Formats: sequence, C-alpha cells, structure tokens
Amino acid sequence: MASVAETPPSQPLADTVVAPPLGRVYYRHRVVTRVCHWINVLCIGFLIASGLNIFNAHPALYWGQYGANNDDSRRWFEIGASSKADGTPIGMTRVGPVTVETTGVLGLAKGADGEPIAQGFPEWATFPTNRDLATARRWHFFFAWLFILNGLTYLIYGLVTRHLQDDIWPRLKQIAPINIWHDIVQHAKLKFPRGEDDKEYHILQRVAYSATAFVILPVMVLTGLSMSPGFDAAAHGFLPQLFGGRSSARSIHFIVMDLTIAFIVVHVAMVILAGPINQLRSMITGWYDTGQNRKNGARRS
Repeated sequence: MASVAETPPSQPLADTVVAPPLGRVYYRHRVVTRVCHWINVLCIGFLIASGLNIFNAHPALYWGQYGANNDDSRRWFEIGASSKADGTPIGMTRVGPVTVETTGVLGLAKGADGEPIAQGFPEWATFPTNRDLATARRWHFFFAWLFILNGLTYLIYGLVTRHLQDDIWPRLKQIAPINIWHDIVQHAKLKFPRGEDDKEYHILQRVAYSATAFVILPVMVLTGLSMSPGFDAAAHGFLPQLFGGRSSARSIHFIVMDLTIAFIVVHVAMVILAGPINQLRSMITGWYDTGQNRKNGARRS
C-alpha cells in the first residue's frame, strides 16, 4: 500500500520524539501508517517474487473455467522457449496474436551457473530463485495472509481516524477537468508544490492511491482466494464464478499484479524525483519538510 499522509490533531504518546524546528517541518505520518506501509513493502515484495515462481510451473494464462496445455483457444498469454532455424534456442512471449522474442529476460535466460535455462521468469526475479513450486506456495500464502491482516488494520484505522475520507478519497472540487489537466502538466514538468500546498494530496495522487488501495489490491486478494481449493469449497465456488472461472481469476490476478508493479515503479520514481531523503525520513520518523526553504520542493509520494 502506498505511503499516505495525515496531520493528526495531537501527537500520540507512542509517537513522542524530539521535534525538529517548527515552521516548514511538520508531523506527517503516525506510527500505524508507517508500520503498515513497511509491512506492505515486505509483503508485496515476497508476494511478487514467490508468485512469479508459482507462475513458472505453468507459464500461460487462459480465460474461462479451465486451462491446460491443450486449451489453445483459451490461452491468451504464454512465455516459453523455442529454436531458430539453425537450432539456436530463444525465449518467446506471446500476448494474443502477437509473439516477440524475449531471450535473456523471459522464456530463456541464464541460470545461476551461467548456462541458459528455459523457464518463464528468470531466477533473479523469483523467490526462491530455483524452480520450487511447493516452497514458493508456502511463502506466498504466508505473506498473503499477513498482507490481508495488515490491510484490514490500515483500513479500520483509516476509517476510524477519517484519514481515508479526508486525505485519500478524491474531493469533488478536485475532479474538475481543468484541475486534473493542471496536475498532469505539473507532473510532466516535474514541478512539485512547496509550503502549505505540499501538505495535501493533489488529484492524481488521490486517484492513484484510491484506485490501488480500494480496487487493485482488493481484486488481487479476491482472485487469489478464488484459486484456493479450500476457500473455494468453503465458499461453495462463489468467487471463481464471480470472476468467470478459476483460470480467468488467475489471469486477472496476473494483470492486477502487473498494475501493482507499475504503481510501485511510478511511486519510487516520484520519491526519487521529489527528494528521497525527505520522503524516506517522513516514512521512518513521521517528520516531513514542506520545502519552503529548500531549492527543490518535495511532494507527497
């Protein structure tokens, strides 16, 4: 879950620290927000890496109730290895009717011993690094449940303190097209607000955080649960039917994982561009510098 900001009316006893100089520096993130953020970082990292290892057991995606090696009509995505006319092995990735060579990254890449190995995602991107479906599943399930519990904690906390309602949900006045366009232009120019304007999320940030926290991540959890035989039996097959079948749920799970990775890439890029020291300090200590007296203004990320 993305880092979030809030300005509590009073500082809890658990957060008591030596306050920096007053003025441009203010207390942005409470302890619960910071702890949930870093637990999410840990969980999502292991979930992605172990998920890619699981995917390597059958690197193909289908639409519908079923998906197997012979179901070509339902298969819309696959990663594999092939050979050129001269016998040279190559990696291939297909999305719908489009097939591209991805040697060295997907389908065929160097293993730990330096020799080429045919598998979906390379060893450096998976956990564990070797192909081990059983171990990957155990780690994936452990961090999935930790992620769910952490997310519920953050959700309940955010609702009770009105942090979600006040700081994350887009405000009606912000949704005006001219305001959205202005924020897009400012982002494109890498111009970041300073001073008091830096204490509030702007529309693109609110939309990105809201979509991730309340759409993408919940869909990831629900599609993951729909692939669990145990949960499927307990729920009488409700979730797989909701997503059009277990194979469709697996495809959607993969897509929302890609969207999560895209969000992380943009999020990290904004942290770097906006001032990584100030951003990381605020998520570790809670204190944030609005940049009124700094050359490069920083913004929330």
